[in-house]
Amino acid sequence: MSEKSVYIDKLKAQLDVWAAEIDKLEAKANMAGADARIELERRIKDLRSQQDSTKSRIAELENASEDAWEDLKEGVEKAWNSFRKGLDEATSRFK
Repeated sequence: MSEKSVYIDKLKAQLDVWAAEIDKLEAKANMAGADARIELERRIKDLRSQQDSTKSRIAELENASEDAWEDLKEGVEKAWNSFRKGLDEATSRFK
């Protein structure tokens, strides 16, 4: 298995874990009071958008040649870090 394949598989697996965390946040939003629910739903919407963006970046990475994928890796990691930070903030805020 190439380094690129291993890297992409690792990203996809982590995205699956984070998708489950977003689902948990949605469950909390359904049980929260009105003000908290509004805030949580806004954050969830932002997280889903970041999740979609990160998935798109990963798809670009998958379709890149073995030589070009390293160049795309930096953009993927920026999107990845932004998504992770947003999720961490949301989960810590609404524990």
